[in-house]
Amino acid sequence: MHAPLSQPNPDKPRHWSARALAPLFRGQLDKIDAGIARGSLSLGLPDGTARLLGGRAEGPAAIVDLRSWRALLRLAVGGSIGWYQAWALGEWASPDPVQLFALFGLNRAELARQARATGLSKGIKRLLHWRNRNHRGGSRRNIQFHYDLGNDFYQLWLDPGMTYSSALFTAPGQTLEQAQHEKLAAILARTNTSPGDEILEIGCGWGSFAELAVAQGRKVHGITLSTEQKAWAEARVPRDARFTLTDYRDVTGSYDAVASIEMAEAVGQAYWPAYLDAIAGALKPGGHAALQVIIFDDAFFEDYAANVDFIQAYVFPGGLLLSERRFAALAAARGLPTQDRIGFGLDYAETLRLWRERFDAAVLAGTLPAQFDRNFIDLWRYYLMYCEGGFRGGGIDVVQLTLVKEEGI
Repeated sequence: MHAPLSQPNPDKPRHWSARALAPLFRGQLDKIDAGIARGSLSLGLPDGTARLLGGRAEGPAAIVDLRSWRALLRLAVGGSIGWYQAWALGEWASPDPVQLFALFGLNRAELARQARATGLSKGIKRLLHWRNRNHRGGSRRNIQFHYDLGNDFYQLWLDPGMTYSSALFTAPGQTLEQAQHEKLAAILARTNTSPGDEILEIGCGWGSFAELAVAQGRKVHGITLSTEQKAWAEARVPRDARFTLTDYRDVTGSYDAVASIEMAEAVGQAYWPAYLDAIAGALKPGGHAALQVIIFDDAFFEDYAANVDFIQAYVFPGGLLLSERRFAALAAARGLPTQDRIGFGLDYAETLRLWRERFDAAVLAGTLPAQFDRNFIDLWRYYLMYCEGGFRGGGIDVVQLTLVKEEGI
């Protein structure tokens, strides 16, 4: 454990350049300080001094050892991408980065612009990200980039059911596997189906929902663009389910219900209408679509969508969290009004914490596949901490909702 950095660190080198540059970054630190309405950030600075930012009201207590002023420059120019790059280069460190990300999420109204790229850097990142748009070929490439890392990799740190989405904790002391079952059962209940009915699952993962649905008498058509997931799901659910490598835009046929668990985030804003058209086209009149989606605070969505963040650059190319308000309006325009919305973002934070524990255990045991080097391991730890902090700070949330196809449409 590290003690709060409230005093200068006598062991930190005080190179003359670090002292000389300190005044240049004072204004940036002042802006961050002014933006922290709740919580605090204890900073050890490159010149050997320390500074407390915030501390005016209860909230996350983050500790950061700022080892180089370059980290602040990267943050100012590159936003969350630059901040990750600074971490990877050892320009800052923290005993618990989750608290830092939660602090920024909690104070997002004041600090949102600190995590966004600016100027030429923003334009270059947008241009590069444009190549990741989710047309048919792009979607397949983007999905494979993330999900085809190998079943052996994901099996080491997901729950035994191989469910890669937020669990739903409904009682104290539940295991991750139990909470994942609760989530899947809640989605199945939302489909409003009976034994013998057929459900289209858009983004079937490794088949955990299909397995539950088939066990309760439903038939399932699961679609994915990941060959690794398809192979696993087919071996897992050999009867009353079929799994195909199908783009959601190419779905044909009519189904009693649709299920889609954290798939919409992989679509991209430009393709939300096509995604909802696919749901509307697949549903029989009166049919239910059960969705679980990750949403970004609507108040800041415009700025978020206009930038490229760490997740999009390094983990989910082509991905974008949802604006709940915009998504619901597009759904309603297609005769799919939204019902029974629940949010459970802190459950996602706990899910991510448990995933990270399992991931760290696999790293410590040396059981990760050999092709994943230290840079990859560090990136994924950062990704899991970054996401956990986002949910704990409330800047992002996960919701379940039901879309019901109106009769006569």
